[in-house]
Amino acid sequence: MSHYEEVKVHGYDEFCKAVSERKGKDIFAYFSDCVKAEPVVRGEMSHLPEGSVFFYCQVGERPYWKDPNNEFKKTLKLSGVPTLIRYGTPQKLVEEECFKADLVRMMFTED
Repeated sequence: MSHYEEVKVHGYDEFCKAVSERKGKDIFAYFSDCVKAEPVVRGEMSHLPEGSVFFYCQVGERPYWKDPNNEFKKTLKLSGVPTLIRYGTPQKLVEEECFKADLVRMMFTED
């Protein structure tokens, strides 16, 4: 039994709904349109804080993602994918940073 919860969501509305159902939890969210960085992030998930929630969020189809006015870019201030965030904090790893195990582990283990 893992010490964190993993949630897979597709699109912005599902993401918001799932987050609102887990108010007060320590939430990490990984936004992706592909699976390239995933092995690195997955490899560090044992370092996730006790009781935290890990969201795997597909950002949707390419044309939607390319739109500068999509909700991920406007509301969550994402600039590229993949992006890993600690929800509600300024902590963020963008694109190639998600492929660096030490950076991912640092985000999972920092208070």
